[in-house]
Amino acid sequence: MRRHARLAFYLLCLSAAAAQAQQPPRPPAMIDTATVSLDALLQEERLLQFDRFDRDTAAALGAALVARARGASRPVTLEIRQGDTVLFAQAMPGASPDHADWIRRKNNLVRRTGHSSFYTYNEVRQAGGDHDSLPGLDMRDYAAHGGAYPIVVRGRGAVGTVTASGLPGADDHALVVAALKDYLKIGEQP
Repeated sequence: MRRHARLAFYLLCLSAAAAQAQQPPRPPAMIDTATVSLDALLQEERLLQFDRFDRDTAAALGAALVARARGASRPVTLEIRQGDTVLFAQAMPGASPDHADWIRRKNNLVRRTGHSSFYTYNEVRQAGGDHDSLPGLDMRDYAAHGGAYPIVVRGRGAVGTVTASGLPGADDHALVVAALKDYLKIGEQP
């Protein structure tokens, strides 16, 4: 039985790798991190908050994420958590099995800092630090790359995370922010 499970796992990995290899090359990230305003990212975090958050909210937000990812043919994995509970997860066509570990590590960073992983990435880079070597954090468990965002309920604080993985960090972040704005009906999105 174990041998069959391992074989199935290897076939799944090979299939995902083959699908990813067929994807067109990704364009470079659209955001120059040297010019990203930390104040603007903090303002964005204050703006993108919920009045309430539950399973229905997660399903609707997940649908907004999938619509954005599908519309741009993005090979990402998406996840929404409330605390330790996964309320929504979807791997788009061409997504890598490795995305799950990136999501775990990005989420750990958001839970530790209270800020989006893109905020922490930019904070460290603008201070001259190495975003892949944060003092006091084991990088096997934390990733300072864009794509994980705190789910904050007004009056309660952070209750979970919404995460995309599979694109350059700035693009993962932009995908999540666009879906949050879609769901919260904030501003115009292209």
